[in-house]
Amino acid sequence: MIRLLLALAGALALAACGAPENRTWPAPSPALWQVSGEHGERAWLFGTIHALPDGVVWRTRQIEQAFADSDLLMVEIGNLGDARDAQRAFEAFAKGPPQSPLSTRVAPADRPALTALMARAGLTDDDFWNVETWAAALMLSNAARDSETGNGVDRALLAEGKPVEGLESYTQQFDRFDRLPAEDQRALLAGVAHEAQAERADERIVAWLTGDLAALERQMNGEFLGSPGLRGPLLVERNHDFASRIAGAIEQRRRPFVAVGAGHMIGPDGLPALLAARGYTVTRLR
Repeated sequence: MIRLLLALAGALALAACGAPENRTWPAPSPALWQVSGEHGERAWLFGTIHALPDGVVWRTRQIEQAFADSDLLMVEIGNLGDARDAQRAFEAFAKGPPQSPLSTRVAPADRPALTALMARAGLTDDDFWNVETWAAALMLSNAARDSETGNGVDRALLAEGKPVEGLESYTQQFDRFDRLPAEDQRALLAGVAHEAQAERADERIVAWLTGDLAALERQMNGEFLGSPGLRGPLLVERNHDFASRIAGAIEQRRRPFVAVGAGHMIGPDGLPALLAARGYTVTRLR
């Protein structure tokens, strides 16, 4: 359970699962942006992936230089490795009164995919008798991952020892999930089940490694974040909150290197677009 809880941060951002570890990957060129203010303020935006197979090389000279030039690392969860805090926050929101069997909380057409995911995770309806639907979706999503979250890009950057500031806490993140209407929680569960069947890990990693934002956006829109009821609270609203925090750090001349899930960088509601709308010059470097 602790491994699952640690994996939950950024659960709806890009994560790789099921990719073979012995394949050859393309030369790295993940998307990176520089944010500039009119008085010399600087920041960098780097879309990460939260779990990678062993052997994937993602660092580039440009990423290393931008990170070295920054004074502050901003990530989704600052204390990402704090298992105790993660567990406390999760349990405060995830469990409640007895629930209907998990396998019946989605439409009949979605049940085969959900049943297959539960079997793959080694879990049954009995494991979710008092677990909220959103929490069950996250547990199943992370239990089915083959890649260890220790291989995540955000964790590698945190290990560099630069001053860190989290853009949200575990409590804030789980509270956002918990406030989803029941219908949207069921949509999340069904989406997670179908995504697990898609086996698109190779495609996702290659798109991220090569900075192919169009491919990443197609994947996101084709998954559960294509649902307005989920996209709004789980992505768009968070992006606006993140943009405000990042802008505050820029105005304080703290030169932040912002490393959050690549999904937060995409489209008109992504962080590059939101910061450009605030008057900053946002330039894609890769």
